[in-house]
Amino acid sequence: MSPATTVFIPTESFTLAWTHSIEKQRWEEDYRVARDAQVRAGQGEDSGILLVPVRARVKGSGAGMEPGPDSQLIDGWFQYQPAQVALPTLRLSRSFFTEDFSLCLADTCRNMSKIMPSDGGVTLLWACEKTSP
Repeated sequence: MSPATTVFIPTESFTLAWTHSIEKQRWEEDYRVARDAQVRAGQGEDSGILLVPVRARVKGSGAGMEPGPDSQLIDGWFQYQPAQVALPTLRLSRSFFTEDFSLCLADTCRNMSKIMPSDGGVTLLWACEKTSP
């Protein structure tokens, strides 16, 4: 088993995109990075930096990929606001048998395998502050 790889990507927002393995439809989710206090409007202490879902869209629908109930069909995409649940970590299942995720920054998308190799398992994505090189 190879050691885990850590990659720091300086950004305050990003889009995760992938193609559904069965329906072959594109799915995209926009996230922003925020401090816990910003997310919960001062409720409790600041417990760290979180990933906040901002917008989601799916090009079609099908098994396991139904758009949210408030979705609107815009330019062929069902677009909606995900439940505003901030997450400390995103778990990305990356299989050798499906197309890999894309990470999009400033409207430029790159296959995640170009950024971080996959071991065919789960890749964890979380927000942090880089304090030293």
